[in-house]
Amino acid sequence: MFQIFSFLLYWLKRVDQHSLHSPFVFQFFTEVIRSPHHKNSSIESIRKALRKSKADIKVKDFGAGSRVSNNNIKSIGSIAKHASTPSKFSRLLSKAIDHFGYTEILELGTSLGINTLYLSQTKEVNITTFEGDPIIAGLATSHFEKLGRENIEVIIGNIDQTLPDVLKRSKQIDLVYIDANHRYEPTLRYFESLLPLLHERSLVVIDDIHWSKEMNEAWGVIKDRTEVSLSIDLFEAGLLFFDPNIEKSDYILKF
Repeated sequence: MFQIFSFLLYWLKRVDQHSLHSPFVFQFFTEVIRSPHHKNSSIESIRKALRKSKADIKVKDFGAGSRVSNNNIKSIGSIAKHASTPSKFSRLLSKAIDHFGYTEILELGTSLGINTLYLSQTKEVNITTFEGDPIIAGLATSHFEKLGRENIEVIIGNIDQTLPDVLKRSKQIDLVYIDANHRYEPTLRYFESLLPLLHERSLVVIDDIHWSKEMNEAWGVIKDRTEVSLSIDLFEAGLLFFDPNIEKSDYILKF
């Protein structure tokens, strides 16, 4: 019921380019949000095959669980249907990478790697992606190898333990996609740990900001941080920008 109510509020408040006065937001909306990349047939072929799979695997879940089932025995098809980032949003992220010329990308939550494949389409991009479950990580890696994606590094294990070590060896981050532990405290903690490596052109994307009351609260706290100059609610996820030249503002945009 919370998600239904949240979507109704989003639907009532969302706006399009006709209500945008910020040149930056107008350009981002018209050139990225409203015109994402076309579907990649090779990636979508993998997604289609995964969705049809009836094979069961035993999974580890370090996060807030699933909307559908908390059973740790899941079919690959179910994971592909319910845990993979939708194609439209993956294509938006890919478009943003090209639009801003991002090269250093972190993805917190690999799942089966479909979204990672979209993030890694440009060879100049370096992707570090985190997955808690070794079986799911293995499946994702096989998809990366199938499409020859050598610009992806997979980090396996509990993100709470693996993320700090990766951040210590990182110089800066252009884009972060947080789709891991859908709880209030971990979400805020991830954001805090990433802040020192962000720059004024960085983009942080938090998935499922309306997944639950506590995720909605986490989004509210983070978007109000002084470091954040612009926040955009697309319902599917929240986007955060850090350019001090952008007047602090919050938008709910049609997607």
